Parts: sequence; structure tokens; C-alpha cells
Amino acid sequence: MPVKPVSALRHPLHVSTVDINLNPRSHKLEVICSIFTDDFEAALAKQSGSKIDLTLPALHNAMEEPVKKYTLGHLQVKANSKPAALAYIGFEHAKEIVNVYYESTVPIADLKGIEAEVSLLYDLYNDQSNIVHITVNGKRQSSKIDYPDRKVTRVF
Repeated sequence: MPVKPVSALRHPLHVSTVDINLNPRSHKLEVICSIFTDDFEAALAKQSGSKIDLTLPALHNAMEEPVKKYTLGHLQVKANSKPAALAYIGFEHAKEIVNVYYESTVPIADLKGIEAEVSLLYDLYNDQSNIVHITVNGKRQSSKIDYPDRKVTRVF
């Protein structure tokens, strides 16, 4: 019996991570969403009704808009109780994971709290978990959000 390549094997865990870091120099939020490639492609295909491939360099530019649209639709961040406008930086494929990068458009002075609403892949899996890491002033706080919950709030 032939052995399936690692990329063809389905992982039994449905989990993504969101890292939110306050850059100490620019005072902007830097956000990275890390999502299993196969799950992310399935979510994007469901949303767009098209075939999605995030691994082929030749299709990278064509995939930018679906990646941005999906992640912004499933991630909202508030800083000091006000929506933080996030600028899309881009995405990269790294082994089994796709990392999607954002940065807040304006510096955040005197950050007192962050609220993140995350529902990545909730449209695919009812056992999805999203782990949210928030780092401010070198202190990292982590939370796990299980479907159907969406919100994490941290006060500093």
C-alpha cells in the first residue's frame, strides 16, 4: 500500500493561532494569523466557490484578496475599546501553515486593553479552537477560544 505524502494527511486537530503584539517602537499592533493550509484553503474555497491553492508561487498574487477578505471577516481587534484599523501586509505559506500579516494603521498611545473577536474556521468546524496570544510591554498573555465563543479581552 503506498504511503500518502505528509501534506495529504488530514490533521485531527482544528486549531489556529492569532498573535497580537504591540511594537514598542512604533506603538502599532502587529497581528499574525496562523492557519493550517488545508483548512484555510477549504474555508476560502467555500467562501469564494473557486479552487484555492495557497502553496503555488504562481498563484500567490491571485490569492491575496481572498485571504484578506476571509481573515478580516473573521478577526476584529479593539484597542482601548475602539476598533483598531488593520492594514493587510500579506501572507506566506510555510510548510503546513499559512501566516497572514496585519498591522494597525495608526499608533496606539497608552494602551490599556485589547479585545479580540476571532472566528477563524468556525464556518467549517464546530470543534475549532483559536489560541490568541497578546503581548504588550514584553508580557505575553494567552487564551484559548473554543467554538462557538469568539471574544478575548485583556486589560493592562
